[in-house]
Amino acid sequence: MDVIEWLMDGDPSIRWQVLRDLERADPDQVAAERARVEHEGWGARLLAHADSDGLWDGGACFPASYRGGEPGQPWTATMHSLQTLQLLGLDPASESARRAIALVAENCRWEHAGQRYFDGEVEPCINGRTIETGAYFGVEVTPIVERILGERLDDGGWNCEAENGSVRSSFDTTINVLDGLLAFERATGGSEDVRAARQAGEEYLLARGLFRRKSSGDVVDPAYLDAAFPYYWHYDVLRSLDYFRLAGAERDARMTEAVEVVRTKRQLDGRWLLDRIHPGRVHFDLEGPVGTPSRWNTLRGLRVLDWWDGNA
Repeated sequence: MDVIEWLMDGDPSIRWQVLRDLERADPDQVAAERARVEHEGWGARLLAHADSDGLWDGGACFPASYRGGEPGQPWTATMHSLQTLQLLGLDPASESARRAIALVAENCRWEHAGQRYFDGEVEPCINGRTIETGAYFGVEVTPIVERILGERLDDGGWNCEAENGSVRSSFDTTINVLDGLLAFERATGGSEDVRAARQAGEEYLLARGLFRRKSSGDVVDPAYLDAAFPYYWHYDVLRSLDYFRLAGAERDARMTEAVEVVRTKRQLDGRWLLDRIHPGRVHFDLEGPVGTPSRWNTLRGLRVLDWWDGNA
């Protein structure tokens, strides 16, 4: 079985993206496969885990039952579930998506101070993800975007620790904001201010080769070289490169080393392995265990290399 056949033997959420991004299939064929996400496989399973009020596990960022002391961060609450549905490609126009988003908007409140979910809260890493989800599912999130634009630091990026005095941006926070701003632009057309902020955030990453310290050239965090899925709020070079691909960015030479990190992780059979699973409670495993072939990483690795090598 070749790699494409192996990918197409997976979940509908994988298949429709293979058809769109790797096979350049007819749009009607892509749409028909995407429509299955609502009713089959991981998408249907995750939708079924929502409570009657539309929340997942009773909370916005954390489960209602969470009291700390668990290994890792629990990933079963509403924010992470909505992000996963977006990554699976649940059609925003589907009945399930419309119902889920309406219930979240009505009933979900942030643990920080009880803010309505799509009003956002105070941390830019959380607000970046809220912008991305809201824009994807057709919710008005302009007020959160305006807040984010005013929170950019002098080096071009963002950091959730800015409220505690940090003046340096964070890779993790910055990629979450970039994903949000890009989704907002794609949904609404954006504005010059949004594009300028997004370009500044991109430059923050590019100036650091996507994973190195600007001051010393050292790797910021070895985990940034690992391809994880789902990635939640965490940064890694495959996530970053897939962002630049989706943004239609120029193939900047400063990405070269990060691209080679991704390329060298490709196995002899053409697949990528799952390098890391971010620890924490989940509704169910999408893949795993670590070290086994990963359809998500293979899909993303192939489309990043197609873009970089000029085949897209």
